[in-house]
Amino acid sequence: MSEFYFEVRAGRDFLAEEMPVEIVERKGKGHPDSLCDGAAEELSVALSEIYRRETGRILHHNVDKAVLVGGNSSAGFGGGQVFEPLQLYIVGRATRELNGKKIIDDDVEKYLKKRIGDWMMGQVPHLKPEYFDVKLLIRSGSEDLVSIFVDDEKPPRANDTSLAVGYAPLSELERLVLETEKYLNDREGQRRFPALGQDIKVMGVRKGEKVTLTIAAAFVAGEVKDRKTYEQMKKEMACFLGQEFVRRFTRREVEVVINNADTEATAYLTVTGTSAEAGDDGQVGRGNRANGLITPYRPMSLEAVAGKNPVSHVGKIYSIMSQIIADRIVKEMPEAQQVYVYMVSQINQPITEPQALNVELWGLETGRVKTEIKKIADEVLGSWREVRDGFLSRRWPIY
Repeated sequence: MSEFYFEVRAGRDFLAEEMPVEIVERKGKGHPDSLCDGAAEELSVALSEIYRRETGRILHHNVDKAVLVGGNSSAGFGGGQVFEPLQLYIVGRATRELNGKKIIDDDVEKYLKKRIGDWMMGQVPHLKPEYFDVKLLIRSGSEDLVSIFVDDEKPPRANDTSLAVGYAPLSELERLVLETEKYLNDREGQRRFPALGQDIKVMGVRKGEKVTLTIAAAFVAGEVKDRKTYEQMKKEMACFLGQEFVRRFTRREVEVVINNADTEATAYLTVTGTSAEAGDDGQVGRGNRANGLITPYRPMSLEAVAGKNPVSHVGKIYSIMSQIIADRIVKEMPEAQQVYVYMVSQINQPITEPQALNVELWGLETGRVKTEIKKIADEVLGSWREVRDGFLSRRWPIY
């Protein structure tokens, strides 16, 4: 077993399901913040692939600063026009050459821009190349951080002192919010509601036993011919979600409210399917946490996971490891009602040796299961290669 400060303690507060009020949010894949997270992560994956191909290993990089400057457009029933394009800036540090060999040159940068652009159009199908511009501002990393970065058969050393939190299981409301957005943005939901764009935000509020889902959903103007059609689409969507879909996840009373900002003179219409064309801007780290949700009633880290390197940046790696540990405890110990896992690193120490790993547990006597939980934690920490490679294969839904 690894030697580090490890503690299992009894849960001190209410279970999530017992709280009188619960609030959960999810920003969909077309939301400007989610687009920033995804683009930064796509760049990290692309760099990792290039580094492995050219050198046999992943080299130092952190490209986790991104901002999406919204464009300017006009949309009305039946169509619209984008007048000024969106501008996506990704700022970060990356290894540009190794042992005198240039790795990132003008051609590689051109490839990276195209790859991010293709990814964005895959996320938002009505987004055309002339509607956006990608700018990469990547510099070499500082010597002190690059010097402790090693991707080999030994556990890497943490390149930051960071904390992360994972928890399990999801509450009923959390699962409902997560699955509602995922459904509306997957193939089945898009077939059922073809005029929907991808910028969909779901806010779930539970007050006692009553749940309200407030959904902001961008509609594609070219798919909505008039106001009557728009209102009918909203009504059908609210009826399906409120009367059929939510029953897959809860027996509580659920009210569904869609585009509550609409007035007689306005409607949530876009040319592309994302508010980034005119109504909003985006930034890495302002969206969903690493489990895909924004959960103020749970312990959370403000760590921006997307774009960080998957080898030594513990703010990224521990966000996944803590979640895996929590999930395994719940799976292997069915009596566990709720689990919180807190992890913190120390810069320049092996990522397999956190400063502290604390587990908060409901439903089990902590002394009886401490050894078993420590074994789970050791196994997860020892799986750092699988966690690293899981980012490249997009196994972890981190935004």
